Amino acid sequence: MIGGLAEIVLVVKDVEASVRFYRDLIGLALEHEHNEDWAWFRMPDGSRLACTRATLLYLEHSPRTDLPEKARLGGPVHFALRCDDPVPALARLRDAGVEVHGPTEFEWMGSRSWFAYDPDGNLAELWLALEE
Repeated sequence: MIGGLAEIVLVVKDVEASVRFYRDLIGLALEHEHNEDWAWFRMPDGSRLACTRATLLYLEHSPRTDLPEKARLGGPVHFALRCDDPVPALARLRDAGVEVHGPTEFEWMGSRSWFAYDPDGNLAELWLALEE
């Protein structure tokens, strides 16, 4: 049985720029000191978000042979981060000049979301469950 999401790893051009976005603007906590190749963030639920410039395992088996090796994971992704209070992160993003899209209501899942692109074009969603 699957128990939940363990980690998301984003392939990025500049780890430090990603740290500034995810730590300083979104508000994620670094799991430990980052370096030029890796940064790991720990979520309150125990899952992780990583940003790396390193080559990931098993890229040689990717079906995306039409792409350069580092891009074989399929390029920018969309993911949602559950938030109890997105207001501080939204303010930091806007103050830094990052365009924030939304809010968008998703009645079918009882949520409201805001969206922002990170420095590598990944679409980060701030997801808020609405009280019933």
